[in-house]
Amino acid sequence: MPETPDTPQTPDAATPAPETAPAPPEAATPEAPEVAAAPAVETPPPAAEAAAPAPAAEAKPAEPTPAPPAPEPVKAEPVKAEPVKAEPVKTETPKPESPVDKYTAHFPEWAREFARKYFTKTLTQFILHGNVRDLVRTLDANDEPSYVSLRDFFVNDLFAARDIVLFYDRSAGIHFVDKESQRDFNRALSGYDTIFGTEYAKRLPKDPVRVLSVLDNYFRLRLAEGKRIACIIDYAETVIPMSEASSYSAEDRSALVFLQKWSHDPLFLRSDFTTVMVAENLSDLSQPLVQSPWTVELPIAMPSLQQRKGFVQWYIKGREDAFNAHAAVTLDTLAQNTSGLSFIQLRTILADTLENRVVLTYEQLSAMKKEMIEESAFGMLEFIETDFTLDMVAGHGHAKAHLRQAAQALRNNRPDVMPMGYLISGPVGTGKTFIITCFAGEIGIPMVKLKNFRSQWQGVTEGNLEKILTLLEAMTPVAVMIDEADAMLGNRGAQGDSGVSNRVFGQIATFMSNSKHRGKVIWFLVTARPDLMPIDLKRQGRAEEHLALFYPGAREEREELLQVMMRRTNVDLPMDQVPEALLNGERTFSGADMEALMTRAKFRAAAKGQANGHTKVTAEILEQVVEDFIPPTYPMEVEYQTLSAVLECTSRDLLPEEYRDMNREKVIRRLEELKRLGVR
Repeated sequence: MPETPDTPQTPDAATPAPETAPAPPEAATPEAPEVAAAPAVETPPPAAEAAAPAPAAEAKPAEPTPAPPAPEPVKAEPVKAEPVKAEPVKTETPKPESPVDKYTAHFPEWAREFARKYFTKTLTQFILHGNVRDLVRTLDANDEPSYVSLRDFFVNDLFAARDIVLFYDRSAGIHFVDKESQRDFNRALSGYDTIFGTEYAKRLPKDPVRVLSVLDNYFRLRLAEGKRIACIIDYAETVIPMSEASSYSAEDRSALVFLQKWSHDPLFLRSDFTTVMVAENLSDLSQPLVQSPWTVELPIAMPSLQQRKGFVQWYIKGREDAFNAHAAVTLDTLAQNTSGLSFIQLRTILADTLENRVVLTYEQLSAMKKEMIEESAFGMLEFIETDFTLDMVAGHGHAKAHLRQAAQALRNNRPDVMPMGYLISGPVGTGKTFIITCFAGEIGIPMVKLKNFRSQWQGVTEGNLEKILTLLEAMTPVAVMIDEADAMLGNRGAQGDSGVSNRVFGQIATFMSNSKHRGKVIWFLVTARPDLMPIDLKRQGRAEEHLALFYPGAREEREELLQVMMRRTNVDLPMDQVPEALLNGERTFSGADMEALMTRAKFRAAAKGQANGHTKVTAEILEQVVEDFIPPTYPMEVEYQTLSAVLECTSRDLLPEEYRDMNREKVIRRLEELKRLGVR
């Protein structure tokens, strides 16, 4: 890429005229637009030179060939026609071999896209977002792989041919990469102070409005001289933050106007000028600028498997023996089990082994990955680690059978047969969260729980969700559980929160419906009120499978559930000594109710044991607890949740016998009756 920007450098032939002294251009600041008109005559020729020679050279040779066949006999025409047809093919095949691709072949994908967009000569403003704080792969002077910071990549690779490269952020202010550019800017600043009565040469401003005003004046002067300029604005969310239009401060409005003017100003467009804004989350930036047709948004993705392998091999090069002596995992295993981590985080793991001589085991690698990802997500993602399997789940036979088949498909590397997501519904206490936690112990891929990502501050909620979705995409394959999904996710029709719920809904719905994520990001939306969830999230193509869980109906199911709860609470009591009231079905006990009963029985046994020394739960104690227990149930609410789960279920086999052949209109009528009775 260093050579490609040289084409617009022809204005150098005109530079002796304005190069009499550095100071005079500053004095001519008010006439900057007039001075800038001169390069308008000089810059089109290079653009024409870049585009005209290829078509002109290739189109003209093709025309002489049809001319000679005209006087030839009819029989000779087919012979002459063949070279004419072959020639266009020969002239078209070299066209895809762009000079841009030649010089940027070793760049990462986002940088190649950057170059292609820029050399259309119609765009000058770019937004980089995503993994912007990581290292970037490039080649050193010996054409060997090297990993540098994004800042160094800008200076030494992407903008190496620019005359002026400067960085700006609110903390450090304006910073030039070379001393000559800094001195030139200081001279221009003195002229600015003289004309506008400021004292910026003594104390350079850092706030966006004054900085952008000074830079606007400086850029116009130097672009009029044919200089090539790159301006990088880091932490752009602090310069043009996301906000409602009515909430913009005067500073935000001024900064936004400056940047929008730069994106389509004729002088900036016909010159070699680029503005790059860097931010982790695109949603943190002012939406009028993000959605502008003059601005290009380029995501920087987390490293892929092949990229992680390349980095690991590069980092330990020459130290393979030291790594092998202190690592119980291979390089391939290390790369495969670090999805979702950046190059810098990988470097931390490797340095801990090479520098601190800490033995790297698979367990330690998993623990470090878990800690790093949770930190990257600011605590909004939590890994679900469990020793439970579906064998620990009582009842729900059809649901367990389906989940076991899904786990087998994932272990067999068949993501194409997996649904995009699951909706797990049912009344409270049926073990919805527990069955998915047990499923996590069988699937062989990580499962994370999405925690509360909402914030009281405007724009933060969308930024948090964008960060989470970016991490999930990098961690594939991964399963994601959202508990209480009806409250966690947004709604298209929600009002009163400045549109936050609407935007959250849009982000999640778009991500869930992306077919590239099938079998790679598997969603589990858990809720007791599926009727409150947006239909768009429950439809096919998003949460495709709806699994409904219900209270145990048969005596065998109740006995199985009770035995599981007794094992979980360490209560040892023969089944023939269990009170009949727990098993006869006259009263409905959920799994949560049974667990609460066992805990109360242990509590009462412990209290009695202080007097007689026996703390074991007996049949007598358990019977007393069952007779005394009044479950905190709300019959109408439970019925409403049960009927809602019946309507949502997409498998007849999962429904209890009493609901399998029930008329759905009857269920809907009963739900309406419960609503009129005040159930919400």
